[in-house]
Amino acid sequence: MIGIGVDVVDIERFRSALQRTPSMRTRLFTPSELAYVEPQADPVPSLAARFAAREAVMKSLGLGLGAFGFHDVWVERAPSGAPSLVFAGQASELAERAGVSAWHLSLTHSDIVAVAYVIAE
Repeated sequence: MIGIGVDVVDIERFRSALQRTPSMRTRLFTPSELAYVEPQADPVPSLAARFAAREAVMKSLGLGLGAFGFHDVWVERAPSGAPSLVFAGQASELAERAGVSAWHLSLTHSDIVAVAYVIAE
């Protein structure tokens, strides 16, 4: 195992940030992630979980916020509903340098918080 990362995001705080700065959506999330959450009645919990996933990836690699661009890692869903991570750019290079051969991701959210748990193997 290379590392474990977990991140928790306060949903209402995240909602407020998105409302204050609408351009955050496109700065933080890929078009495919935004398309996935668009039909949801309240997309903010899912977006918060996806943001937490990026932070958890950084933590699993022993890095801090800003180690790579927000579009360098994103969450996709299999037809079964299982989430997975996709890498590009600097994040891909950092993962390769660390020797990561597999990623494991779990996402969850309540009305209050969103959580991402990542294992770099």
